[in-house]
Amino acid sequence: MKSPNSSTAVASILLLLLLFSISSNSQLSSTFYDQICPNALSTIRTSIRQAVSQERRMAASLIRLHFHDCFVQGCDASILLDEAATTTSERTAAPNRGSARGYEVIDATKFEVEKICPGVVSCADILAVAARDASFAVGGPSWAVKLGRKDSTTANRALAESDLPGFRSSLEVLISQFANKGLSARDMVALSGSHTIGQAQCFTFSNRIYSNGSNIDAGFASTRRRKCPASGNSNLAPLDLVTPNSFDNNYFKNLIQKKGLLESDQVLFNGGSTDNIVSEYSKNPSTFKSDFASAMIKMGDIIDPQSSQNGVIRRICSALN
Repeated sequence: MKSPNSSTAVASILLLLLLFSISSNSQLSSTFYDQICPNALSTIRTSIRQAVSQERRMAASLIRLHFHDCFVQGCDASILLDEAATTTSERTAAPNRGSARGYEVIDATKFEVEKICPGVVSCADILAVAARDASFAVGGPSWAVKLGRKDSTTANRALAESDLPGFRSSLEVLISQFANKGLSARDMVALSGSHTIGQAQCFTFSNRIYSNGSNIDAGFASTRRRKCPASGNSNLAPLDLVTPNSFDNNYFKNLIQKKGLLESDQVLFNGGSTDNIVSEYSKNPSTFKSDFASAMIKMGDIIDPQSSQNGVIRRICSALN
């Protein structure tokens, strides 16, 4: 049995960690670089616009990269560290391996920012701004990105394996995983709406389209089978077949029609607690976009105290200084 003193000590440590986390979050500000690197945001915006204009799919990839960063050790650019930089690179974790992309866009953007403000702007902040600018470039919402994050000196493959949502996750698991990061079920549904753009590999949805289940439209499944064998492969298919390159609310209309591509998409509208949110977003695109922006800001506030305390400004996003 723990002594009263040990229980008090544990409580004190938890309180200090909480206070430090709150303090770290409070230091983030949308005006953080106004004086120390006033052209940082415009430089990032130019680079991201160019990347998305060359490949529309990159918008989805950059939003996903930021999401996968924030869910592991907080928004600290740990996902950007490659195998040469650390033995536990998150790039090789199952949810990222062969699917996470856009690293070279962030590296190129960082290179341009370093030319004007060496050692000032973190890779974590560049990734957060890139996600916002990528959204706006394809018709999605914009928002004031809070800035002032530090870059981690470590990555955590094990956390990437356990904390990132899977393409076959149940609604209960998804809600729990997002709640663990301080995000509500509504935040989760709004953020899932980023699947209005982007593509998925066949192996992530082959089980669903060959399941003959009651929660998938038969015609939709038949169409998807044409380029996706039951065994699964790496062939790509748009997450939203109707408007795959435009950030709109068609993703939610698809779910109501049982045309969600991934199992983790369709569970949002399958007789569960989030059905009403999906219905609302399907009818009100402005509400969806507003909630998406709010959820992205909230997700960007996820800060790990240890990463923040020991953080640095990496000069190359994929490597340690």
